[in-house]
Amino acid sequence: MEIMDAAAPTHVAHRDNHTHRDVNGGWLRPAVFGAMDGLVSNLALMTGVAGGALSQQTIIITGLAGLAAGAFSMAAGEYTSVASQRELVQAELDIERDELRKHPKDEQEELAALYESRGVEPELARKVAEQLSRDPEQALEIHAREELGIDPSDLPSPAVAAISSFGSFALGALLPVLPYLLGASAIWPAVLLALAGLFACGAVVARVTARSWWFSGLRQLALGGAASGVTYLLGALFGTVVG
Repeated sequence: MEIMDAAAPTHVAHRDNHTHRDVNGGWLRPAVFGAMDGLVSNLALMTGVAGGALSQQTIIITGLAGLAAGAFSMAAGEYTSVASQRELVQAELDIERDELRKHPKDEQEELAALYESRGVEPELARKVAEQLSRDPEQALEIHAREELGIDPSDLPSPAVAAISSFGSFALGALLPVLPYLLGASAIWPAVLLALAGLFACGAVVARVTARSWWFSGLRQLALGGAASGVTYLLGALFGTVVG
């Protein structure tokens, strides 16, 4: 009894502390990366125009146009990508469902062989496969997980992907435009606000990586700063040539 009582706190502590990061990223990763994409692309676009010594009105229109075009493009791309992926998965599930209907014994033996290959004893593997194959929908779900690596009950939604991409990109792209909408007449407030946003996004990304928040933030800050610096120089060069 004393041994069991001594082991119990250890078991409870392990259960309470044994947690993992969300390695798939969930909603966080696409939202943050969408915002970073909007930040970097619109900041680079606006600094490029500013480098060409164009008017404040032109920079504002460019920023708003870049926000709208990028957000709609992201939404359309995400919708098409996720919808195509979902249709492909559904087609594969239909094939697997048809095989389970036409050749149930063969599929059951295939499942047993899979468990055997993972170290389960042959007799036990056959019993497990037989029991799991009694329910056709359960059998389909198990075959989908084991053979295709997907969960039929947790397929991504094209609409959700499109809306989240649109919103996160638009929010990120708005930051460089915001100072101008509030009355700024120079590019540097937009650059500072956008770079601060990039650092914040990079720090948030650290939640789904093994990096520290400051390293992730500084890395994204450096990449965004480099992109805006290059486009500013190109804008200044093109403005000189065209002018």
